[in-house]
Amino acid sequence: MPATPSETTVGFVGLGIMGAPMAQNLMKAGYKLKVYNRSDRPRVQEVVDAGAERVATPGAAADGCDVIITIVTDTPDVEDVIMGADGVVHTAASGSTVIDMSTISPRVTQEIAEKLSAKGVRMLDAPVSGGDVGAVNGTLSIMVGGKQDAFDHCLPVFEAMGKNVNLIGDHGAGQTTKACNQIAVAGANLAMAEALMLAAASELDVQKVLDAISGGAAGSWQMTNLGPRIVKGDFAPGFMVRLQQKDLKLVLEAANDVKLAVPAVSLAHQYFNIVERLGCADEGTQALIKAYESQAGCEARVSD
Repeated sequence: MPATPSETTVGFVGLGIMGAPMAQNLMKAGYKLKVYNRSDRPRVQEVVDAGAERVATPGAAADGCDVIITIVTDTPDVEDVIMGADGVVHTAASGSTVIDMSTISPRVTQEIAEKLSAKGVRMLDAPVSGGDVGAVNGTLSIMVGGKQDAFDHCLPVFEAMGKNVNLIGDHGAGQTTKACNQIAVAGANLAMAEALMLAAASELDVQKVLDAISGGAAGSWQMTNLGPRIVKGDFAPGFMVRLQQKDLKLVLEAANDVKLAVPAVSLAHQYFNIVERLGCADEGTQALIKAYESQAGCEARVSD
């Protein structure tokens, strides 16, 4: 049976830049939420004010819930909130489903799924793409790994948060697909930065160049969504540089496991190293342009 809003309480662990609006969209769809976050931030209170019940541990968030969602920063964080002393595994009921929407190691995902299965708990790995804009608008792309029956059960939950929802394969397939996604994203981000930097170094109007090339074959999500932020000097994070670096390391590990060369990812990782050295690790990934600007001695901005 599908996990419909009228019959499903969702446990939600992780109310960050992505998690908070995703939780909000679940409540807008009619789901009742029990939420846990490790820190106190304004967005956490906003979710509570919208009707969620805040609890003290990940395990408490899972207690009594048919579906439990986790979306936290990195592989060790997922291991902690699911398998740790106060983790989901200790209270999740047999027959419930844990959906991890973080971006983590495919191998560790498979290990967690096996441990949950031993307790009668199903798991789906379901990382997302679309940034903060997609999280707010409920238009995320969701890449899912796991069993068909668990996917079918949770599809209404996914559809409350995203528009492009695909079951790719068994446990870990969602995470590997996210790695493929990050390869394409990193390459597009590099290409956009180099294009805008050449325009700036050639003393062209960067906004006019962006307008000219974004509507043709060069167009991309990065060009449409991040290009305008660059030329305005807006580096507020939709997705932080330090988190992109975490994802690129996962890509490099996955590629190494299958002995695959991914030179574009390696280059993007090195250029983001420069951005981090510039003190911009908590800025959005559009800050990649700053690595090029530091070398070119000019900025890709709109003139005042």
